[in-house]
Amino acid sequence: MNPIAKRSARRRTMVAAALVLIVLAGFVVRLIDIQVVHADDHIADSQRTGNMTGSEKLWGTRGTIVDADGVVLASSTMRYDLAIDPALVGDIERTREDGTEYTQTWDEQADLIAQVSGTSADEIKRIVADTLEADPDARWAQLAKNLSTAQYQALRELELPYLVYDPKPSRTYPNGAVAGNLIGFESNDGDPLAGIELAQDSCLEAKDGEVTFAKGGADGIRIPGSEQVTPAVDGGQVQLTLDSDLQWYMEQMIAEETQNQRAVAGTVTVVDVQTGQIRAAAQYPSMDPNDVLASDPTYRGSLIFGTVFEPGSTFKPITAAMLLEEGVATPLSTTTAAGWEQFPNGARVGDSFQHPTYTYTLAGALIDSSNVALSKFGELLPDEKRYEWLKRFGIGGGAVVGFPGEENGWIRPASEWDNQTHYATTFGQAFTATIPQVVSAYQTIANGGVRVPLSLIESCTSPDGELTTMDPGEPERILSEDTAEDVRLMLENVGFQGPVAEQIKVPGYSIAAKTGTAQKTDGNGRYKSGIYFTSIVGFAPADDPQYVVMITLDEPKRVTSSAATAPALQKAMEYVLKDQRVLPGASEPETKLPKFK
Repeated sequence: MNPIAKRSARRRTMVAAALVLIVLAGFVVRLIDIQVVHADDHIADSQRTGNMTGSEKLWGTRGTIVDADGVVLASSTMRYDLAIDPALVGDIERTREDGTEYTQTWDEQADLIAQVSGTSADEIKRIVADTLEADPDARWAQLAKNLSTAQYQALRELELPYLVYDPKPSRTYPNGAVAGNLIGFESNDGDPLAGIELAQDSCLEAKDGEVTFAKGGADGIRIPGSEQVTPAVDGGQVQLTLDSDLQWYMEQMIAEETQNQRAVAGTVTVVDVQTGQIRAAAQYPSMDPNDVLASDPTYRGSLIFGTVFEPGSTFKPITAAMLLEEGVATPLSTTTAAGWEQFPNGARVGDSFQHPTYTYTLAGALIDSSNVALSKFGELLPDEKRYEWLKRFGIGGGAVVGFPGEENGWIRPASEWDNQTHYATTFGQAFTATIPQVVSAYQTIANGGVRVPLSLIESCTSPDGELTTMDPGEPERILSEDTAEDVRLMLENVGFQGPVAEQIKVPGYSIAAKTGTAQKTDGNGRYKSGIYFTSIVGFAPADDPQYVVMITLDEPKRVTSSAATAPALQKAMEYVLKDQRVLPGASEPETKLPKFK
């Protein structure tokens, strides 16, 4: 080949190589543009079309609910829905540990699945057969729901390629019915429906995350490196003021006492005098949030927060407190009272027992729980002033704790009181209250006249450890120390000299207490005959109050008066004082106030 031809061939080779390099460079630039420069845009386009992307949910864990000592009352666990791919069902060739082969039949597999899942083998086979009959190309059928982690693991060990597991978070309550009516529950879809679960959802709620990825190939295999992760965020921890051991005992006790008295329902509430913290709030009938449908819908909420009633004689000490604070009476002030009287305005008032005309002291009127005497003492203050004092003690003032479904109580303005209401309000009738409102009134007296707002929730701790302490509100002085001390002493004398004194005795302690018997209306403004809502509330030790305890029994039939609640108060108070290691003190009042003059 001549030199000219050689140079021409080299030029052609170089031109071809240059063209190839140019093309390759174009491909490289395009790949960089697709996979680097505009990668996010292309991923977003594929996600919008949906046919080249996949995703997996990352479940967040709902927060726990714990008692004052950190005992878990509610937590989350993973549950699994079990499904099957009917197209893959059939006999499977297996190899034993010794190397021999055998055939595991579909019937044998169905039996193994049934032993773990709780769905019978016949039902499993029927589901598969019916699904294929309806659609021969079907690839999915539901077998069971809400399987535990142990069941899931056992099924995985069966190595059946056609089983499909759909994980989902589920709520569990390790202590069952203990505080169940307070903790609340969720729907099957995980939505909080009641109790603390609902009230503290903003703290407990978890936010689910997601992994998205690109898929390639006909079989949709995940492309490595294409994942985009939105992480899940777990929920926080809610700490309650409850003592779960104390709560458990109170639930057992009130269930026994409610049944002993053949009552419709019963409650017991325990509050720390100095902090206002609710240490126990038990009821019967109760509800196990692990099996909500097993309980009567009437008792799925909290009776303590959801019941309104006329407090009756438990509010007579409040009448005494307002009289003392306004300076119109002392514990030894007197009035005359017969067992039944008609007043000049036509109103009629009677005591729960017949007696001749006595000259009662104010202390004695509380000891004997005389409606007539309290009516006369109450007239020392005008209606408007007594109305103001009832409002100061929380009547008609709204929810005390803010628990979901908490009732408010009700009272008419003084300008609307009729002749009967003028007297009835002095002994706890013609208005309604809730259990927390009554307990709060006694906490105020026991705490030297300072009301500390009741609380059930201590704090919320976020997943990153940030602690938010719940603020129930500022303490407020309602009574002077002298007035609170006088009322405390009168209640101690009621507990020592009153009708149920022997029944509520706790060795080594003096108990301040007052009973109440509220009539129940028929819905038409008339009281039912012989049907009562009974209660008793007290604090101890009376000379150094530490705990307020209130018992209620709805429609007791064995003993229909408030005496029905006395045994429960004695049991509750004795257990609280010993469980909380409250030191014994005086077993009777230092000053015994006379009933009569």
